[in-house]
Parts: sequence; structure tokens; C-alpha cells
Amino acid sequence: MVNLSTIAFDADDTLWHNERFFKLTEERFAELLRDHTDAKGLPKRLYEAEKRNLGHYGFGVKGFVLSMIETALDVTDHKVPGEVIRELIDVGRDMLAHPIELLPHAQETVEALAGRHRILLITKGDLLHQERKLAQSGLGDFFDAVEIVSDKTPDVYARIFAGHDGGAEGAMMVGNSMKSDVRPAIEAGSHGVFVPHDLAWDFEHADAPEHPKYHEIADLGALPDLIKAIG
Repeated sequence: MVNLSTIAFDADDTLWHNERFFKLTEERFAELLRDHTDAKGLPKRLYEAEKRNLGHYGFGVKGFVLSMIETALDVTDHKVPGEVIRELIDVGRDMLAHPIELLPHAQETVEALAGRHRILLITKGDLLHQERKLAQSGLGDFFDAVEIVSDKTPDVYARIFAGHDGGAEGAMMVGNSMKSDVRPAIEAGSHGVFVPHDLAWDFEHADAPEHPKYHEIADLGALPDLIKAIG
């Protein structure tokens, strides 16, 4: 068995809050369109637009805002007022500027592990936004490498971990998404640690794998003991 030498973390909703801002914006989106369309089916229409646009815009706030605008146009037969579009753009800009709030145990856990392992950040999303969030988080100095990727697949994890001692077998991926953080990392040969978050985007849902390298912890505070147990 290869000892764990590399610990990789997801960023959004693993190290700091993120999904809460999307949920609040969705509520504002519904309010803005309340007088222009039936709000009952609006969440589904928006979700369908987001999924449809992932291949064009990728993950992150900018793609989300464009999907809101597209949905607003579609559900109103292109009659949505210009001021509503303007406010959606402003709301998106506010999302890009929201303050970073670390999740419990993120700071002390990353700091403690940094002295004993190679620490990576592997995250999806807009490059500039993710770089800004990392800079504001105060955690940047603890990471040996940062990978901002368009998607998280087994091949992506295999490529990243291959560049570090121990490869995928000596690596662990920690995150709140079963679909993006855990399952593909395990498929690549690494350990996958699921850290549930109260809020999760429907797109990121997946079943837990039945695999010896799958682990689940209640919060990041339990991660150092898990790593010691694995060896």
C-alpha cells in the first residue's frame, strides 16, 4: 500500500461557503419575474438552462447569470423588461464580489496537514473568480499547487496526481460533491472523502460508491484522524 503523500481539496462549499449565494440569487430571480411569468416552473427551467449551457460557459457565476437571462427571455417570450435584465447583471456582479467565509475547521485542518503532506486545491469554475476567492480566503500560502479545471473527471485527476509523488494511489481528494470530487477521484485510483454540505446543487448529486477507498466525514475537523488511520 502506498502511503498518502498528497491531499487535495475542493474549494466551494468544502473550504468556504458558495452555494448559499446561488440560492439567494435564485430567490431574487423568481421575485424579478413574478409579474411576468408563472414562477411555479421557473426553478426547473433555470436548471435545464444551466445544464444545457455547461458545455458553452462552464461552471461558475458568469454561466449562471447568462442562464438566468436566457431563461428570463424564454419564459416571457422575449418580453422581459430591460430593467430586469439589468438587475440580473447587477446581481451577478454582486455574486462575484461576495465576501469569503470559511467553513468550520477549514483553516486549522489545511494548516495542520500542510506541514506533513503535499496540499493541492482542485476546483472548477471561472479562473479569475476562483483566484480571487483563494486570495481572500487566507489559505493560499498552504497550497503547494492550485488547479482550476473546466471539469473534474477521472482523467483530470489522474493527470494532476501523476505530477506528484505517489501518483493517484498516494493521493486523497476531499470535497462536498459526490459526483465531481469523490467518484471520479476514486476511479482515478485515489482515496475520495465526502464532506456533506447543507446546500448542494442538484447537478452534483450522485450515489456513494461501494469502494474501500471511499470515506465520509461530518466535517473537516475529522480529516486529520482519518488520514492517520489510512496511513
